[in-house]
Amino acid sequence: MAAAETARGRLAPLAEEETLSLGERAYRRLRASIVQGMLPPGGKISERGLATQLGISAQPVREALQRLEQDGMVITLPRRGTVVAEVGPAQLAELGRIRAALEGVAAALAAERLEAGALAAFAAILARMKAGTETADHEALDAANEDFHARIHHATGNPFLIRSLGSLRAYDHLGRCRAVGSMPRDLPRALREHQGIVAALRRRDPTLAEARMRAHVLRSLVTNGVLRPPRGKRSP
Repeated sequence: MAAAETARGRLAPLAEEETLSLGERAYRRLRASIVQGMLPPGGKISERGLATQLGISAQPVREALQRLEQDGMVITLPRRGTVVAEVGPAQLAELGRIRAALEGVAAALAAERLEAGALAAFAAILARMKAGTETADHEALDAANEDFHARIHHATGNPFLIRSLGSLRAYDHLGRCRAVGSMPRDLPRALREHQGIVAALRRRDPTLAEARMRAHVLRSLVTNGVLRPPRGKRSP
């Protein structure tokens, strides 16, 4: 029996990665490489070289680089070609504030549009977050957090907002990679914030959902050192 088949002779469902186009896969791989520092700021990028490393043709790499340029993660310079953009602390802070505003809008729209059945999924995500908080499992918390935000974005049904937030979250990852990281004492606060956002979604209260989401994102940016604490207040 073929490896792709189950014991009962049914074809196993494709993993998400297998259903993506080569251009999308190249985009995700290159974006992750920039975030992780494998492609350093200011480094020149060779379309042909990347295609060779990835084992694909130049066309999907070209598509990926065009998207990364739209995201502001690579730039094309005269006589130098394409290079990885240098994103400094000030730009990360600006992009973080923009993301906080858009995440708030997404939460407001989700509060209005989420189907009753979709709300049940958040209970399972909160349970994962609670377990990860109790064991300080940052990897599990990161995965649950990604799922949490992705479900809210999807619930908006707004393609422009979803694309915009997808691009901005890459900068969020970049900021977190440069940060020292959250201390265990910060984790219960983040859990309470997520619980509060879900409570607002259940109440179908877009104003409260937006306010709580925006406050959560801004607080996390302060914790990770991307934003400075408001004047007169200490870092949470």
